[in-house]
Amino acid sequence: MSTAPPSRKEALTSFIQQIHGRPVVVKLNSGVDYRGVLACLDGYMNIALEQTEEYVNGQLKNKYGDAFIRGNNVLYISTQKRKL
Repeated sequence: MSTAPPSRKEALTSFIQQIHGRPVVVKLNSGVDYRGVLACLDGYMNIALEQTEEYVNGQLKNKYGDAFIRGNNVLYISTQKRKL
């Protein structure tokens, strides 16, 4: 007997659980990147980051302690390899 593959919702939930507390890159519709540690993510893609850095055209522009990004601005979120 085979197990059915996870649904999209289950796969997304699993991904979010795996990246919580880890470094991520959040790309906005405007092209700006925010890099930091994922503190919280809700169903509307609102994102709270800690140790946040703002990059514009690949250049570091600002550093923030905590940042909140409204979900309607988010193009994508991806994992970021830890800096050694």
